[in-house]
Amino acid sequence: MSFDTTELNKTRQDLSGRADVWLFGYGSLIFKADFPFLERRPASIEGWARRFWQGSHDHRGTPERPGRVLTLVERPGTVCAGMAYRVAPLVFEHLDVREKNGYLRFATPMTFADGGHEEGLVYIATEDNAAFLGAAPEDEIARHIHGSHGPSGANRDYLLCLAEALRELGAEDEHVFGLERRLLALVP
Repeated sequence: MSFDTTELNKTRQDLSGRADVWLFGYGSLIFKADFPFLERRPASIEGWARRFWQGSHDHRGTPERPGRVLTLVERPGTVCAGMAYRVAPLVFEHLDVREKNGYLRFATPMTFADGGHEEGLVYIATEDNAAFLGAAPEDEIARHIHGSHGPSGANRDYLLCLAEALRELGAEDEHVFGLERRLLALVP
């Protein structure tokens, strides 16, 4: 699959005739909602874990030196906390471009903090996309993040803002917080 998934995402779900759609954010969508939304609620999805295994050629890195950003990987029994947004379907015109670097939209059941349930859409970069970097030792990932910068800013800011946002949600994430500790050890 190519880097740019904008057109492919337009064919994945038929949003016509819908007044609103739920979106689940697990990375930068938690702390950077640069789109209009009707409602915002803490939520979680089951069976998925956050990993800094996706390359960012367009936001937190460059084509020559991609940064590392999040995707989700299947992990039975795991709960991934994040933020759910109820949005108008038109918002996906912006989001499909924002998340174009290898991400596809998938439907997922979500559980809200109050115990309610809805189906939502989530962007996931699977291992068959051209920007997928895959697993690496956490020290290596932290060094990679520390040294990457792109049009949306320093890659380290993405990690640090995410860690802070997860703390505000009261969420635990061993991968994110472990990388944050390693990254901070690199900063003089």
